Amino acid sequence: MSQELLKKAAQSSMKTDAPVFEVGDTVEVSVRIVEGEKERVQIFGGVVIRISGHGVSETFTVRRIVNKQGVERTFPFHSPKVSGVKVLRGGKTRRAKLYFLRDRVGKGTRLRQVARAKKKPAATEE
Repeated sequence: MSQELLKKAAQSSMKTDAPVFEVGDTVEVSVRIVEGEKERVQIFGGVVIRISGHGVSETFTVRRIVNKQGVERTFPFHSPKVSGVKVLRGGKTRRAKLYFLRDRVGKGTRLRQVARAKKKPAATEE
């Protein structure tokens, strides 16, 4: 009984339009930030190096280089703070986690580019 209640609670907080991307893709994540009474959108762009978890607790980590220093940020898929994810380019990888990019600099951080077909939402019957 309690498992069913947990599943219903998790389903209510999950996004229906979850972003579609894979590890290795270069993305721009739009994050809503509240400063006092003002709210603004900040964009964090970089390479997706990890996708972990499942369901409501699924997260992804984006890595970028700022002032010759690597910066990683982990975002929940279904958080209301993440207003959108835009895929800039696809990357071909042979691994599920790209932690080896932490040790690389310059051109060594580039991944092979791959063009992916955009997935269309399921057609609704009327």
